Amino acid sequence: MTPAHDLDAAALSAWLASHVPEFGAPVDIAKFPGGQSNPTYRVVGAGGQVVLRRKPFGPLLPSAHAIEREFRLIAALHPTGFPVPRPVALCSDAGVIGSPFYAMELVDGRIFWDGTLPDLAPEERSAVYEGAIGTLARLHGLEPAALGLADYGRPGNYFGRQIDRWTKQYRAAQTDDIPAVERLIDWLPRTVPEQTRSSLIHGDYRIDNVVFAPEGGAVRAVLDWELSTVGDPLADFTYFAMNWALPADGRSGLGGLDLAGSGVPTLDAAVDLYCAATGRDAVPDLPWYFAFNLFRLVGILQGVKKRMALGNASSAAAEASAARVGPLAAAAWDQARRAGAPA
Repeated sequence: MTPAHDLDAAALSAWLASHVPEFGAPVDIAKFPGGQSNPTYRVVGAGGQVVLRRKPFGPLLPSAHAIEREFRLIAALHPTGFPVPRPVALCSDAGVIGSPFYAMELVDGRIFWDGTLPDLAPEERSAVYEGAIGTLARLHGLEPAALGLADYGRPGNYFGRQIDRWTKQYRAAQTDDIPAVERLIDWLPRTVPEQTRSSLIHGDYRIDNVVFAPEGGAVRAVLDWELSTVGDPLADFTYFAMNWALPADGRSGLGGLDLAGSGVPTLDAAVDLYCAATGRDAVPDLPWYFAFNLFRLVGILQGVKKRMALGNASSAAAEASAARVGPLAAAAWDQARRAGAPA
């Protein structure tokens, strides 16, 4: 946590006093480390603690940083018992602190930044991954219309829409000519798989976006719903499964590791867990889905690179993330080749 010098504490205090009077005046505001999208803060008041998430300051790409959508979703999910923080209040007025923001409950628990879970025993590693996969399957079993979210996503093939969206986002943020990205933009729309199910999807489901109980694998909260929508649940699961294809580097990647005896499931075991929880027979064509998800990640990080160039990236790690654009594009094309793309 670092001191929050980029928030107008007096303006925030006045807004909280008006909209969340039981919270009291903020006595401490600190910024959470990491993350490149919506800056996030812990705000401590006389009446408790909340987490505040806001849009970045400055020029933004179209449809990015959807704070209002994120708040709407957790407000719909929380009454169902699905593990999300309790929503507190939304401010859509950028004039208060310089951008829209919302406050939500601070959920205590463990967040794991390294997917290998090096500090846990094998049996607890298994429990953590089973909890993460089971929670994702639970999300995919919810009916959007029953939650008042029938209009939360556009109709049609989700992957087709997403390829179009991230192509546009990439073009809007483009700073370099990357041949692998150009090949993906040409190939992916021509090979989109048929969509057989539709559900709420998180959009960025990683182990470090999940808060676990102090012991075991129970999930207390799923965080960072900015990219959520209604779409193909395989997009969510294969994005999570992509960690088995990404190199182990102290983050969520597990690629290249011998997982036997570690407690971390193999990719095949993770697929089996998800299929058992959702009634699927299999998840076919994983390389295509990995190529798509890596392409999407390229689009996200290209946005970080553009914001860095504009001077309004939200984290000191922006430069390192921007440097991943080229390697991730190459990895995406490698997966596309495995899925049958021509040389």
